[in-house]
Order: sequence, then structure tokens, then C-alpha cells
Amino acid sequence: MGQKKLVRFAEIETFPNVLIYPEGMPGKWQSFFGNQHPLTLELACGKGDYTLALARRYPERNFLGVDLRGNRIWRGAKTALEEPLPNVAFLRTQIDKLDRYFAPGEIGEIWITFPDPFLRQSKSKKRLTHPKFLQLYQPLLAPGAVIHLKTDSPELYAFTREVIAAVGCGLEEDIPDVYALPEVPALLQIKTFYEGMHLSNGRTIRYLRFTLPAAPIDWRQIKLPSDAATEGAY
Repeated sequence: MGQKKLVRFAEIETFPNVLIYPEGMPGKWQSFFGNQHPLTLELACGKGDYTLALARRYPERNFLGVDLRGNRIWRGAKTALEEPLPNVAFLRTQIDKLDRYFAPGEIGEIWITFPDPFLRQSKSKKRLTHPKFLQLYQPLLAPGAVIHLKTDSPELYAFTREVIAAVGCGLEEDIPDVYALPEVPALLQIKTFYEGMHLSNGRTIRYLRFTLPAAPIDWRQIKLPSDAATEGAY
């Protein structure tokens, strides 16, 4: 590990807005932020570009970036401290362990921005919109909570649309090319570091907004057309 990474890992351990594998957090997030505001998560947040931008726009909400890589979290957390943005924090952990950190109904909204699409079919269960993850999110989300996906991957976009239909989610918005719109919605004008790279390479940015069904999800009972696809189809 490089010296810069070591320094940043040491620094985030002192940041009051970074929690690293914390214990006893379910039901405590309003106490942590010191208010009763709803909580929005950005999953696989990287440097927290969306977390920071949303927090600036909505001071009446709390925002939590979740990522495993402390080196990336450092940048977002440091910016939030410098501005300051008291409604921003970061959680360092694996996303498949979210249920260790949140009580039922504690999350008001989820953003998934440019996640790894895990293109190999054998890796499909690692996709953050796979039914396995939707089952994880479901009890943690408040009733009617929205999930946003923004991606440059046509494969992940198509896969997520397939999942939405198979699981019985409520599809609220489906934009196959964000920047082809006559007017790009304000929330979709926010650009992450990776989005800027994708746009400079001529990639198309896609967006989905959906809600989960009221009935409990059992991901093992959900059959996707792509389940029978050959290796490497996604």
C-alpha cells in the first residue's frame, strides 16, 4: 500500500464524519446526525460526489456515502468537513452487510451511481440491483422509498430493467440516454468523477428510478431470463 493511502487511512480514523465498521448503529442514525431528517444512502459512493452534491441541495436531509475503500472515502469526508456539510457522513463497510447498520425503515432513499456492473454472468449476484440485494434493502427502506440507478453500462441497465419487471417493482422513471433529453433534470446533472470520464469517452448515461414491492422479496424464487444466458452475456 502506498504512503499516501496509509496517511489517508490514518486520517479517516480521526474524522468525526466517518464510521468504520461501527457497532450498535441500527436505529441510531438520527442521534448521530443530531436531527430527525430522513436519510439517503449513496452505495459504492467512491469519492462521494453524489453524496456531497445532494447534501448541498437538500440541507433538510441527511446523506451517508457507503463504500469499502477508505482511500476514496477520505476525499468526500474531507470535503464535507472543510465546507462544512454537517448533513454528510460516510460508512466504511461492505454493502452486503448493510443490515448490520440500519434498523427496519431507517433508510429513506438509495442512490447507486456508476457501480461495478460485474459483466460476467457468474458474477451477477454481485450487481447492486440483483434481487439478492433488493431483498437486503427491502426491510431497511421506509415505505415508498425510491432507489435510483445511474450507469454508463448498457448491460447493467438492461439487467436492472429485467429485475424490476421480475420482482414486481414500481418503475417510476426510465431514461435510456440522460443527455439526449431536451432538459436534463437537476438531480441528474450532477456528475461524478467517473461519469465525467465516461462522457469524455462517448459513453451513454442511463437512469432508472424505482420502488420495491410491498410483498417480501425472496430472491431465490425469482427467475430472470438472463439466468439461462451463456457465460459473459452480461
